[in-house]
Amino acid sequence: MKMHAFTTIPKASLPDRFARGWHCLGLADDYGRQPQSLSYFGGQLVVFRGEDHKAHILDAYCIHMGADLARGTVEGDGIRCPFHGWRWGVDGVCDDIPYAKKIPAKAKMRVWPTREENGLLFVWHDAEYNGPIAEQAPPRMEACFSEQWSPWSIEIMTINTNCRELVDNMADVAHFVPVHANSIDSFKNISDRHIFMQAQTGGSETLSDDHLISTATYYGPAYMITAMKGDVDGNSVESRLLVSHVPVTQESFDLRFGVMVKKVPELSEAENRKMVDGYVELTRAAFFQDVDIWHNKVKVDSPVLCDGDGPIHKLRYWYDQFYVDIDSVPASLSQKKEYAVNV
Repeated sequence: MKMHAFTTIPKASLPDRFARGWHCLGLADDYGRQPQSLSYFGGQLVVFRGEDHKAHILDAYCIHMGADLARGTVEGDGIRCPFHGWRWGVDGVCDDIPYAKKIPAKAKMRVWPTREENGLLFVWHDAEYNGPIAEQAPPRMEACFSEQWSPWSIEIMTINTNCRELVDNMADVAHFVPVHANSIDSFKNISDRHIFMQAQTGGSETLSDDHLISTATYYGPAYMITAMKGDVDGNSVESRLLVSHVPVTQESFDLRFGVMVKKVPELSEAENRKMVDGYVELTRAAFFQDVDIWHNKVKVDSPVLCDGDGPIHKLRYWYDQFYVDIDSVPASLSQKKEYAVNV
């Protein structure tokens, strides 16, 4: 019997590491002196604030006998293990063992670099254990420090797929019509070192009465901010969206979606609160159209693309830099490139 030729989705191995870069853990104010457990990067972390008021993150499981430090007690700028009382400083070094005369030289835990910016807490991951790269620090957003803007409204959800599926959206111009019922007037991508940008204009059934201008920018592999402007109910509305993911495993990630909106000067405080709450719900509805797709798709490493698709392979080439040793990042990625899509 003659078999018909057809294309199948080949099974491909998952990455052997997690992306190098800053990952957003949500609102900085959500983390205090009480230790909290974080299940990320295929392991367990503990986050707490010491007397220095800074957020510190260590590997959660004590290297002495494996107890979870998230169940321990913060003392000064360190944390004491609930099992045998070993105290770990924020530098990861054990500085007190109640029943020992000498602290073992190997008594040092892994410390995860942290950073607070824009009211958010970030953690740095690098499979080579290198420290943060200065030029890749999340940039300051003046809107986060202005009374003219609403505070972040953030929610978290777990998506059971590899996090690259989320990043693909940056180049996927073809999904905007069937998923979001948007019209696209212009669409382009720009890559520049660790930054990848999507700039588009068009119409949106959900987020604008007429014309919507949107610029989404990934600063590294996992932190994206979108600046949007459009008319809603007769008012010109500006907003900032946060889309950030932290991998739990290679097949799941926590996704944080945040919204902040610029207040309309002509409206009263009560009217602005109503406007902001309404716009947050609109953006949430639009975003969850994507979430529904991610929850019900598979990872495709060699997609069959047509000439109307965006530069998905260019995006993936950019994204791959975060999964190789820093010395292996292609020199070509240091050159700014623009990919315009004919829509």
